[in-house]
Amino acid sequence: MNKQKIIVSVTNDLATDQRVDKICNTLLELNFDVLLVGRLLPKSQNTDRKYKTKRFKLWFNKGPLFYANYNIRLFFFLLFKNTDVLWSNDLDTLWANYAVAKWKNKKLIFDSHEYFTEVPELVNRPKVKAIWKRIERKILPQLKHVLTVSSSIAELYKKEYHIDVKLLRNVPLLNHQNMEVENIKIEGKKIILYQGAININRGIELMVNAMEYIDNAFLYIIGYGDIFKEIEQLIHQKKLTDKVKLLGEIPLEKLQDYTQQADLGLSLEEDKGLNYRFSLPNKLFNYIHAGLPVLVSNLPEMKTLVTHYQLGEIIESYNSKHIAEKINTMLNNAEKMKTWNENAKKARLELNWEKEKQVIANLF
Repeated sequence: MNKQKIIVSVTNDLATDQRVDKICNTLLELNFDVLLVGRLLPKSQNTDRKYKTKRFKLWFNKGPLFYANYNIRLFFFLLFKNTDVLWSNDLDTLWANYAVAKWKNKKLIFDSHEYFTEVPELVNRPKVKAIWKRIERKILPQLKHVLTVSSSIAELYKKEYHIDVKLLRNVPLLNHQNMEVENIKIEGKKIILYQGAININRGIELMVNAMEYIDNAFLYIIGYGDIFKEIEQLIHQKKLTDKVKLLGEIPLEKLQDYTQQADLGLSLEEDKGLNYRFSLPNKLFNYIHAGLPVLVSNLPEMKTLVTHYQLGEIIESYNSKHIAEKINTMLNNAEKMKTWNENAKKARLELNWEKEKQVIANLF
């Protein structure tokens, strides 16, 4: 029996997308012939996957010309490629996937990693936001198979477009294969960790500024993004190079081995647009699986998760001194830190990909 072919598409360079990697490996387990399509950037890392990959080299890498360039390339690639199923990740790949799925009468699955029209980059750009909203309104009501990352975002789509939306959370694999990585522990200091995109409104500036008021601890920031240079400048400007270090992008295969060396995980997204308000980030589940107590924003999905499983603390304001106070109090309370660690270990037995991936199996 021939395997069914599925093409999964994203606009990133494939190197650090944990969700898409887990999905592709699950599709392999379901006996699909999997091809993951993304784009090649000047500093893209090599990828070694069990499934096939292809990365487009584009003429443009940001702005409207990038999205147009990518979707036109993707449209013609999908049009002339033999496949049975198309899997579109986020609104910025949906136009090409929808057009080809309709033309060739193929099954289309749409996986919304965020509430795209409310990302911070669009909140204050009404004209650009209106274009994406028009695409969303045109296509989403026609879709039969839609997934997203949090219950709140699922409810928004259900209410607006009267469609069925399934929840597929960004939880890690329970059985992680350890790899040898750099030792980031520092004698006599607690390790604080942020992992994720270095983009606006993720609370990264607040974390860096908070380190002015924290002693006997060191903050590592893992990831790359639009404000990486600005954060680098802020660290030097505040003379915090002895307390904060940017580690850049870490291959997804090694990320959990870095995370496990930390004592506290941060997820301080700001309430700027519905996307962040209703987010349930990868990083939070990664911290849980590493047994880390967490300090998170007072936003509905994160607050509910942390409160339900008793995993750490929630900030009351976006103020660096307040955040520093919270971090100091947590790190200095050994008994509570131990309890949060034990609760995380219990929570990971419920919040894992081995259970979550059944949502994908049910699509077929």
